Amino acid sequence: MTPQPDPSGDWAERTEKALLEHMLAHAPSLGWSRRALLRAGADVGLSEGDVDLLCPNGPQDAAALFSRRCDAETLAALSAVDPKTLKIRERIARGVETWLETAAAHIEAARRWSGYLALPTNAALGLRLAWETADHLWRWAGDTATDENHYSKRAILSGILIPALALRLHDGKAAADAFTAARIENVMQFEKWKAGIKPSETAQGFVEALSRLRYGAR
Repeated sequence: MTPQPDPSGDWAERTEKALLEHMLAHAPSLGWSRRALLRAGADVGLSEGDVDLLCPNGPQDAAALFSRRCDAETLAALSAVDPKTLKIRERIARGVETWLETAAAHIEAARRWSGYLALPTNAALGLRLAWETADHLWRWAGDTATDENHYSKRAILSGILIPALALRLHDGKAAADAFTAARIENVMQFEKWKAGIKPSETAQGFVEALSRLRYGAR
């Protein structure tokens, strides 16, 4: 009986990297599909069973590998930048721009990848990966929040990353950078507005809004 590869340790890590490289080569023509994944596996000498061992969820696992590789390469590029020398909005803009350019280095494969993640069956995975990326960028930017702001910051940035990527892949860098800058400015203005509201004013406004809904007052 032929011994099966150990799905842990160095073998798995090396083989995943090789598999992803070939997946990126086949995806432009074959899509982000099982066919492309099996073709990539054959390129590195893997049987169909070996591919299933490495990627039990098929192309979804390969999609996660690509996202996490982009995250790792982004953080490596950002390691040359001291975030403390930048304002918060500049840190986030730099992080998003670097991540977009990392993904766009494989632009045709990334287009098929983003389209694959936009499918209803893959939407949850796409959101989870965007959240992971947002978390990496916020941590690089120096965020240490542990309250509800930890989650709101990542949710907001996830909502910027997804459309920004679509713009970068289809309309170019300038369009993506302009969109990112505008959205970050919107967020900063909202934070300033929120910080200026007293809790009592918020409670009063909430009660008044409920009253209008209940009684139809204008």
